[in-house]
Amino acid sequence: MSTYDAVIVGSGINSLVCAAVLARRGKRVCVLERNSTLGGCIRTEALNAPGYLHDTLSTAHPLFVTSPGYAELKDELHQAGLSYRNNSTPTGVLLPDNRSLILSTSRERNVSTFNTLASGDGDAFQSAMQEVEQNAGLVFSLLGNELWSAGVAKTVAGRLWKQGVHDTVAFFSPALMSCRSWLETRVKSDLVQALLAPWVLHTGLGPESAMSALMGKVVAFTLEAVGLPIVQGGNARTVDAFRRIIESRGGTFHVNADVEDILVEGGSARGVRTRDNRVFMGKEIICNVTPGQLYGKLLAAEHVPPGLRQQAAEYRYGKGNMQIHLALSAPPDWPQKHLRDVIYLHLTSGLDGVSRAVSEAERGLLPAEGTICVAQPCTVDPSRSPAGGWVLWIQVPECPRQVKGDALGEIAVPADGRWTAELRDRYADRIIDRIARQVPNLKASVVGRTVLSPADLESMNVNLVGGDPYSGECSIDQFMFWRPVPGVKDHATPVKHLHHIGASTHPGPGLGGTSGYHVANALAKKRAKSNS
Repeated sequence: MSTYDAVIVGSGINSLVCAAVLARRGKRVCVLERNSTLGGCIRTEALNAPGYLHDTLSTAHPLFVTSPGYAELKDELHQAGLSYRNNSTPTGVLLPDNRSLILSTSRERNVSTFNTLASGDGDAFQSAMQEVEQNAGLVFSLLGNELWSAGVAKTVAGRLWKQGVHDTVAFFSPALMSCRSWLETRVKSDLVQALLAPWVLHTGLGPESAMSALMGKVVAFTLEAVGLPIVQGGNARTVDAFRRIIESRGGTFHVNADVEDILVEGGSARGVRTRDNRVFMGKEIICNVTPGQLYGKLLAAEHVPPGLRQQAAEYRYGKGNMQIHLALSAPPDWPQKHLRDVIYLHLTSGLDGVSRAVSEAERGLLPAEGTICVAQPCTVDPSRSPAGGWVLWIQVPECPRQVKGDALGEIAVPADGRWTAELRDRYADRIIDRIARQVPNLKASVVGRTVLSPADLESMNVNLVGGDPYSGECSIDQFMFWRPVPGVKDHATPVKHLHHIGASTHPGPGLGGTSGYHVANALAKKRAKSNS
């Protein structure tokens, strides 16, 4: 039986970053994946037609290319085959009346375009971006670092020293503002509002959520800065590159390794046991799981304080998600041809439409007009389809986990509220019909279609509870200092040498790998110090 420096449960982006950083620091790592495919939410598959490659779950990498893990690993990752494709038009919006607007990577162009739509809107956007820039030290320290750390304390202390208590505290008022309040107060054009509002959905929030204004501004700032990088050849090439780095330094991967429990001796984690009774021993055990899995399944009750176990049981999950993957024989005929160059295009009726769909989904209803996010990887990576073809990655971010009814009253739902194949396909038809109203050649171009309901997503990745792609609601009481739960700090657990990473932990969801990086960095420093 081998003993590793670290055994990592799960193979998503946080696990891969953690394993790669530890391997680079001379640690022997083992990564265990319960499924037959590595990568967690990183997959690329020929789902429904020969020659078409679909990113089955996650796709673009704006969070990863701005992360500390990428800063350390990028040279090796690119040497190992990772390559990005990008352009200057990362996102846009299309309204039902065929009006559209694009956010580019040029601040000057965005400000000018927005001011043309409504006097002062570009200036308001410029002010919002400057607000992020001026507070970048505090904002990105809180959103990206270990919160219970000397580094964050130093950042906050420095802010207090330079700007005083009153001005520092004053920052948190607009930071906690809802996206609706920000947009309705500062932005006049419904088109600009519609462009920015859907992006809060990608942070696990809604337009009325506390802190959604700040998250919307940070997203816009990031999109301007780095666009929406797409992995050439498919997102799974990310996993391939990480695997080469880790295995070249003695690391190992095991698929079909469903961890059943964590082995604890004398208050310290010593290893894990899989469902088929394989045992993997490690000096450090790192789990990329939800709080419910960690404290309700993997750890025996005697190792978890009752209060913490209760907090984990009460941890809430957010809205479900649906994905539709289309293989097309021809590019979509959008109302304006330049929309074909947009990597992420949202279809919505605007700010109120997003709010209405969020409310319906949270009340268990199939939204009458859910927000549709259409990603077009072929606009920057033609290798995803045969010559002349096209791939659409469609995300419907406002779906109920349990279905109580249909807001339009058209689709019958099962009495138990579960997502059946029939319910999934009927709701997907509604989404396709809406897109087809503005893309006349869509239905005739479809050569392959795959629909993934919230239930399908959970079956593919156990961390996506109820189809929640963010592994937990991102409301203010489950974010930052209180993520995953108030009973623990950062990525620590009540068991020594056991660490918790992943989207359920700070800094939350997204393809960033930051929690894995911080744990790996801390462990590498700890081991180096103990050996000196």
